[in-house]
Amino acid sequence: MPLSRRGPARRRPVRERPLVERGTAAHRKGGRRPPAIILRDVSKTYGLGEIQVRALRHVTVQIARGDFVAIMGSSGSGKSTLMNILGCLDLPTDGRYLIDGVDIRDLDEDDLADLRNRKIGFVFQSFNLVARTTALANVELPLAYAGVDRHTRRERARRALAAVGMVRRLHHQPSELSGGQQQRVAVARALVTNPTMILADEPTGNLDSRSTEEVLRIFASLNEEGRTVVLITHEPDVAAQAKRVITLGDGRVIEDRRTTGVHDRPPVLLRQKSAHDLYGGSPR
Repeated sequence: MPLSRRGPARRRPVRERPLVERGTAAHRKGGRRPPAIILRDVSKTYGLGEIQVRALRHVTVQIARGDFVAIMGSSGSGKSTLMNILGCLDLPTDGRYLIDGVDIRDLDEDDLADLRNRKIGFVFQSFNLVARTTALANVELPLAYAGVDRHTRRERARRALAAVGMVRRLHHQPSELSGGQQQRVAVARALVTNPTMILADEPTGNLDSRSTEEVLRIFASLNEEGRTVVLITHEPDVAAQAKRVITLGDGRVIEDRRTTGVHDRPPVLLRQKSAHDLYGGSPR
């Protein structure tokens, strides 16, 4: 969303207390760390005039640290609403949501923004890269918003791009990259703040089958490193790469199926429909 042109931007006042910290009090004292996500009886109702639309109905889900979870559902199932709540972009009407042990009901707008920046790395279907801006500069953006100095954020952005195989495309603009390469830049941008959770909303929806495999391979690698990955999708082939699949219908959890253990390696990557040979042809 563009900034208002009505006047100069106002500097945020100095806070009297620190923003959200990475670790919870229990963790800092050596206690057991809480699950990555706890949803307790979460409902979301939207008011459309006199009509009340219940997008989520009493959803209770817990996601362990280091898990790889796919959330599936058809259009209108509530998965987009759930994604917005998981990403702290919206608040439940009823129920509780805790991320890393932090109850979002206790946070003001500044703390919510800080929590999103520190704990959640977002990956979207449409990439959301800034046009006419290099891959390196795109990945630096979250760090710039967080006030990280230029030298540090550039070095961290380089490392994040190298981690997703884009070290040779640092100075290319989005228009000079394939769809798969653009999504890898978006994944690097999600990683650069070192979040505890990657939240991906239909990340393969605009990709061909080969690029889909490449991006899924990156998510699997990130999960093997210990990161929690939550992937929103309507594609069964994509969901099959996760360790656990939660299916929504009419705003409720209608199936919760685990395919492998939380701390096991992700399932072996299956070839996507009409996938090209990963080891043949020219590299993308």
